[in-house]
Amino acid sequence: MDKRHFERRREKLRPLMRRAGIQALLVTCDANRFYLSGFELHDTQANESSGCVIVTLDGKDWLCTDARYQEAAGRLWEGDRIFIYQGNGMEQINGLMQDRLSGIIGFEAHYISVAAFDRLGEGLSMQRADGMIESLRAVKEPEELVCLEKACALNHRLMEWVPEALLPGRTESEIAWDIERFFRDHGAESLSFSSIVAVGGNAALPHAEPGDTPVKENCGVLVDVGCRLDRYCSDQTRTFWVGDAPDRQFIRDLECIKEAQAKAIALIRPDADAVTVYAAAKEHLASLGVGDLFTHGLGHGIGLQTHEAPSLGSRSTAKLQPGMVITVEPGLYRPGKSGLRWEYMVVVTEDGARIL
Repeated sequence: MDKRHFERRREKLRPLMRRAGIQALLVTCDANRFYLSGFELHDTQANESSGCVIVTLDGKDWLCTDARYQEAAGRLWEGDRIFIYQGNGMEQINGLMQDRLSGIIGFEAHYISVAAFDRLGEGLSMQRADGMIESLRAVKEPEELVCLEKACALNHRLMEWVPEALLPGRTESEIAWDIERFFRDHGAESLSFSSIVAVGGNAALPHAEPGDTPVKENCGVLVDVGCRLDRYCSDQTRTFWVGDAPDRQFIRDLECIKEAQAKAIALIRPDADAVTVYAAAKEHLASLGVGDLFTHGLGHGIGLQTHEAPSLGSRSTAKLQPGMVITVEPGLYRPGKSGLRWEYMVVVTEDGARIL
């Protein structure tokens, strides 16, 4: 994507800012910063930022960063609109906004600490402005869909290969390392999140961490993994049976979640309420007497981040739109015994849904 692509995204943002009554928007979320500028998808550490973008109604936008990124910024941004600060730069960015901006400045309250806000916003008229960029990111552009398809295709290749790694005696950690190596060897830039490999009763923890538990003959193994390819994420879960004597409860639970998933996907279409899609899966599982074993939301948006808008949960207020890419991942968890989950990535189309 060239600079003009990111400029067009900022032009789409300005009407949303105008309706919110803000003259500028201070963008500190790393994924939002990248989406609007192409600059640095990730902040390097939790306590360190690569910079921010200031989007203005008059189009005189700023990219703020420190000297380490000056050359990278210059490849993306006009030099006279790059602000280079020293240290963490909060007071200096505040000074820039005091000198160059007027009116109400929006900020991303979900992505800034109280301490940082106090320093960035001192002497300025600041207003919460969460969700505007995320609403744009939720509907994927054609170029983004291509990237998501590629990442998802690599994930499918991984899941076809995974049974070869699920050998009795091998530990969850060993298998997780094999999965990361497979992704890297086949072109992925990184994992999109830490891999989940959970054997037997460990799978009852939806976000289990791989440990020293070994695969046994005739046991279930839950694998939830994703990769990042061309900056976009994949996310898939499959639950495998290792051995030739599958447990009846395992087979029945897997049938239940696949049925629930199919009922939910059948309802995905433009203008569908996300909560209705969730309810279809929840109610089907409840009708089978296992609704209380489904303990989390049905899915989430995915793109530059693994978890994006919209959410498919019991309190979601989102309406689905063409171009949204969401996961659909019902699961059943029996504490201390088993956990099963089955996950697809799905794109909302003009007339329904398509599984990636």
